[in-house]
Amino acid sequence: MVLFNMFKKVFVLAFILVSVVVNAQSLDKQAKDKIRKLEKLIKKAEKKNIDVLKEKTTVRTAEIFLKNAAWDEENVAINTKSFQLVPSFKKDALKMAENLATFERNDVILMLDDAIDFLQLLIDEKAYRKPSPNVDWRKVIVEEDQLTFNGRPVFLADYTWKPKVKSLTEYHGNQDGFFLTPSYVVKEDGTVNRNKIKELTTKPEGSLGFIFLNHKTIPNWAEQKYGPNYGMREDTYTAYDIDNPGAREIQQKLLKSVVPLMAGKKYTQLGYMLCNEPHFYTYTDATKNKLPWASGGVSQYTIEKFKVWLATKHKNIKVLNNLWNTNFNSFNEVVIQIPIDISLKGTPIWYDWTSFNMDRVTDWYSFLKSEITNYDSEAKVHLKIMPNLWTDNKRAHGIDLEALTELSGIIGNDSGADHTYTWGKPHEWQKYYAFEWRELCMGFDFMKSVSPNKINFNSELHYLSTVRSRNLYLDPMYARATFWLAHSYGMTASQIWYWPRNEDGSISKKAINDKGYAGSNNMQPRVTNEVATTLIDLNSYSEEIMNIQRQRKPLRIFYSKTSAINKEAHMDDLYKLYKSLNFEGISLGFVTENIIKKQDDNNWDVVLVYKTPFVTTNELKELQNYLDNGGIVIVDNESLLKNEYGKTQISLEQSKGTLIKLNSFSKIKEKALSILNNRNLLPEVAISETNSADTKGCIWKVVKNKAGNNVLSVVNVGKSNATLEIMLNGSSEIVCKDLLKGIEVSSNPVLKPNEVFFVEVTKSE
Repeated sequence: MVLFNMFKKVFVLAFILVSVVVNAQSLDKQAKDKIRKLEKLIKKAEKKNIDVLKEKTTVRTAEIFLKNAAWDEENVAINTKSFQLVPSFKKDALKMAENLATFERNDVILMLDDAIDFLQLLIDEKAYRKPSPNVDWRKVIVEEDQLTFNGRPVFLADYTWKPKVKSLTEYHGNQDGFFLTPSYVVKEDGTVNRNKIKELTTKPEGSLGFIFLNHKTIPNWAEQKYGPNYGMREDTYTAYDIDNPGAREIQQKLLKSVVPLMAGKKYTQLGYMLCNEPHFYTYTDATKNKLPWASGGVSQYTIEKFKVWLATKHKNIKVLNNLWNTNFNSFNEVVIQIPIDISLKGTPIWYDWTSFNMDRVTDWYSFLKSEITNYDSEAKVHLKIMPNLWTDNKRAHGIDLEALTELSGIIGNDSGADHTYTWGKPHEWQKYYAFEWRELCMGFDFMKSVSPNKINFNSELHYLSTVRSRNLYLDPMYARATFWLAHSYGMTASQIWYWPRNEDGSISKKAINDKGYAGSNNMQPRVTNEVATTLIDLNSYSEEIMNIQRQRKPLRIFYSKTSAINKEAHMDDLYKLYKSLNFEGISLGFVTENIIKKQDDNNWDVVLVYKTPFVTTNELKELQNYLDNGGIVIVDNESLLKNEYGKTQISLEQSKGTLIKLNSFSKIKEKALSILNNRNLLPEVAISETNSADTKGCIWKVVKNKAGNNVLSVVNVGKSNATLEIMLNGSSEIVCKDLLKGIEVSSNPVLKPNEVFFVEVTKSE
């Protein structure tokens, strides 16, 4: 009996194993059969002159992910370890790894079925498609705020770490570039690594790309020459002291050797990225037992610079002593404890240090820009700045987003959008929205306000996944929603995080033990394909999308760096006002002291000042100048009260303009929209939204196309279905044509969360 039971168990296990293998083979065969079916339909469609770029892309995506599935099927143990690294996956890691190949194959089958069904509709003339260009990255040029291919604007996307092989570059991005790091300077005399020089000398013109300036490594000889403290902040992306004179010497030697070899090449046209995710946190919190994330101290070189900065700003040591409540005899005697404790926030010493920290970082990147343009006069620079350093409240990180955006030739960023957290407590936005759109929308609106005539390059796009935000079973509609929204808010090109697999489907060496791998897009066929097909759709209507990007921003929220530094939660307050206006179909913007000073104030109609108590004399002066020139300012009773050190400020005077005082964001919103309505600046299309939440969820914009008709773009970022009532010039007698399907659709649509609605709106005949 014992022998019989053992035989029975072995038989059952063998049967299960055979069933799994047979099922895997069956799914793989189904997918390959559907690929062949789709390929036949593609040939049939091409004979009818139907654009099939989307279907060819889908075929390639399917082929890629069938390779991935085959590898995952044979490497369950490796994938299990990857899933175990993610807190929310850890409990089910083995099960998820065992099911991964089946999930991927089923996802491929769903993807192919959708493509087959829609292509059949096109062939049967039940749907229609506007052709989209098959972009050759080698022939794209940068022209002010757009990328141009064959005379039309285009939008491009690729992936970080993606192997540069034809099977992956033909339909999923063909970005080029080069990597630089200080350790390439191998000798103190300035000798640069010969292999890198040879690589650059022989490197072809290539395709559109960018230069990655890394700052994580330093030459072996550097610390001996510049001191043992030259290397510092090794846990950040700048692992050395930027204020040590050696930092500039090394960069001068490196850039002098390499930039002349790269100047004018196609692979530099997306710019020189001066730093990966720059941040220089220098604060502590005495109530905690450890330093905050990425925070640290500074060198004596930095302190000496700070003393000079203080002398320039305050002129007289008595002024500083009065503000700081100190008794220094001279600026040379100034002492400050860095990291500075956050309990000092709102005090003069906090303001001075935080402002200086921004200025010294901006000065460092200005130096790098100058060195590069010495050898490449046409060079454009940018930085991979995390916009949440601006949209969130913290300001002790050294990043002045306005100043760095202004000095850059390309708007650089590392924009993200969270959707599903892998650990931690729920966030406030999750009550109302399908994803966190604050950083994306608000950040892009600010940067485009600063630099409206530059392209926006998101060189590490984090919409699909981050270490903390991931979902293996992510709805592909989410990918479309975020990419559509980002491009309508100004994004031009992106490098997506990420492609951590080799061509054969195996995990790349860099991704082994990477906490961000499991559950990311290289396990998600439909998500990856949706990104590619969304870009194709955007390029079909690139003129309309560019018109949305270029919309005049009639309402401008006043941003004061001064209040952001001094207040505990200034950006939360601004977000409250921004959010109230962001669902009204108008393009929002920001103004600052410099924007008012340097840009034509005819670009906007109203400046809104909300919960901004601290402003410098110069900030207040520019607001007054705007009023003196006939502008309109709406201000609440909590704003413009004190200078950066808490001293009472003079009040604005109405002058030739109009000064309106209101005491709630709802009244400010109502009055601002009323002014736009009186000036006929609201869109001809109006939307009324009904949903189960107590806040609006549909972000929408309207532009005119070449035919003079209104084109409406809507993205439901809300957590619930939204029923829309669409009106044109006050009338509901309208026709809505779905531009991506070429057919008439309801003017009272019900949009699911993450759904995109892109239609032409005309009067009924």
